[in-house]
Amino acid sequence: MGKGRIIFLNGVTSSGKTSIVEAMQSYDDPFFYVVANDLFENTIGDQHLQANYWKYLSEAIIMMYHTAKIFSDHGKHVLIDGILVERPELAPHYEKVKAIFKGYPLDIVELYCPLDICRQRNIERGDRREDQSEEQHRIMASDIQYTYSVDTSQHAPEECAEMIISTLFKK
Repeated sequence: MGKGRIIFLNGVTSSGKTSIVEAMQSYDDPFFYVVANDLFENTIGDQHLQANYWKYLSEAIIMMYHTAKIFSDHGKHVLIDGILVERPELAPHYEKVKAIFKGYPLDIVELYCPLDICRQRNIERGDRREDQSEEQHRIMASDIQYTYSVDTSQHAPEECAEMIISTLFKK
C-alpha cells in the first residue's frame, strides 16, 4: 500500500478553504479525510487558548500535521485546511512543514482571494473579524513553493475542487 496524497489548502480566512474541502469531499474517487486548524483548535480548552493562544494552537497544529501523516501512512488521501503563518511559536513554519512531510506526497495549494473580497465575506459570515484576513495575510509565510494555485474569487468552490483534483490526480 502506497502513501496517500496530502493536499494542504493554504489561504487566509474566508478565502474559501472549507467550502472547497466540502466540495472535494463530495467525490468518491479520490476520497479524502480532513484535518483542519479549526478542528484541532477545538481540542484545546478555552482557558488555555485565552491564557496563551499561539502557544497551544501551535502545538495542536504540529499534532495535526502528524495526524495527516498517519492517514497517509495508511494509504488515505488527506486534506489539510490551514494556513502557513510565521509566528515565533511555529517559526520557521513552512520549513517545519517541509521537514515533517519529507518523503510524503505533499501538495501545497494556494487559495488566493483578494483581501477586499475576503473582508466582505468576513462581514457576511459574521463569525470572523472584518480585518481577520488582512491580519493573517501579514503573517503568512512567504516564498512557499505551491504545486497549484486557484483564485477563489473567480470560481465557485465546486469548480475550484474540480480544478485541484483534475490537476493533482491526472488520470
